[in-house]
Amino acid sequence: MAFNNQDYEQQDEVRPDINLTPFIDVILVLLIIFMVTSSISNDSGINVDLPSTSQQNKISNTENEGVIVTLDKTGNVYIQGTKVKNNLKELLSIEIGKSKSKTIIFEGDKKATLGQTISIIDIAKQVGAKQFAIATQDK
Repeated sequence: MAFNNQDYEQQDEVRPDINLTPFIDVILVLLIIFMVTSSISNDSGINVDLPSTSQQNKISNTENEGVIVTLDKTGNVYIQGTKVKNNLKELLSIEIGKSKSKTIIFEGDKKATLGQTISIIDIAKQVGAKQFAIATQDK
């Protein structure tokens, strides 16, 4: 059996290869940076003009798991960003049942009526809400 020198030379030849480890490291670092810098938004997405106050009380993370109820200036009610027609009590009961903290975060337009606000809070109490938070904006 004779060995051919050409076979050994071909095996020692360096093949171009892309090393993915640095690329994956960079992607993971970018993912971590994105996760740290992005804030968890607790916003319903409904455009309401919130009343402003100089005293802000931040709610804790457990309360951030509450149900967002929005009342716009025309009197429309939204639960978690979905418009409610005549079934406020049923939908609120379902959402409160899903919530761990049983907290209602109320976003009311400053031109909304107090009567509607009280009515919504009363219904929320009837279906099992334990705490209420009123969303405002800084002055």
